[in-house]
Amino acid sequence: MLAAACLETADIVLAAASGVSSIRPVIAAAERGKRIALANKELLVMAGKFVTAAARRGGAAILPVDSEHSAVFQAIEGHRREDVRRVILTASGGPFRNHSLERMRTATVEEALGHPTWRMGAKITVDSATMMNKGLEVIEATWLFGLSPSRVDVLIHPQSVVHSMVEFCDGSVLAQMGVADMRIPIGYALSYPQRLPLELPRLRPHRMEKWEFEVPDRRRFPALSLAYAAAETGGTAPAVLNGANEEAVRAFLAGRIGFPDIVRVVGGVLGAWPHPFPARKLTEVLAADALARREARNRISRRRRPDPS
Repeated sequence: MLAAACLETADIVLAAASGVSSIRPVIAAAERGKRIALANKELLVMAGKFVTAAARRGGAAILPVDSEHSAVFQAIEGHRREDVRRVILTASGGPFRNHSLERMRTATVEEALGHPTWRMGAKITVDSATMMNKGLEVIEATWLFGLSPSRVDVLIHPQSVVHSMVEFCDGSVLAQMGVADMRIPIGYALSYPQRLPLELPRLRPHRMEKWEFEVPDRRRFPALSLAYAAAETGGTAPAVLNGANEEAVRAFLAGRIGFPDIVRVVGGVLGAWPHPFPARKLTEVLAADALARREARNRISRRRRPDPS
């Protein structure tokens, strides 16, 4: 990956490999001034300090491929960053948006994978069910747009038409809308500043019955609070959050823990981590990731398997 990312003939590096394996290739490509089309949110969650510093050194542009961050990028483009009051990331609410806490406690893998809007891989679909995915996107947004976590809000929008919004200091709000199709943000990251003509269904707002927006219930989705706390703490805390979550989701998909145990494992690892969370070097981030994964696996091994009934 390092060799491919640094090829002289490569103008754009699309970072879509999951996990931490592409951190060094992306940093090297950014230092060489290549456009980084970022589809792997873990890179900025874990190592945003180092990825953005490499981009500044090399004069590289980082263009988001996530639909929410692409929406923010499109709405914010051409405006002064100091005029931005806040960013509003939208979420579908996942398969458990209307579930009670009692019902979520017995949620199955099959239910967690039943996303109402997007067709995605198993891990990110489970993250959507816990809303950890939106928490990771909050951390990603702080690095992409230079905002504090307090200036990044989340609203549930089940119709998935408004992909994100930007509120400016004069009260104006710009939103990016479109059909729920990842070809739009991928195409924009690859063709920017032009747009590719895509043969997709057209958005027909007048045919929609309603558009809803609601504040997430953090009692039912505590992963969102964990992510905000990690973002505020900074340093290696987001890497600890991400590493522990990946191990917990893997265990849930394998049937070794229940759905509520995902957040319990992540919260336990974060809560037991020695403070502070220094991140002076990239190696400290990678070490924190490895240790968090090991601690998460230890905690998972001590939990009872969920009752299949």
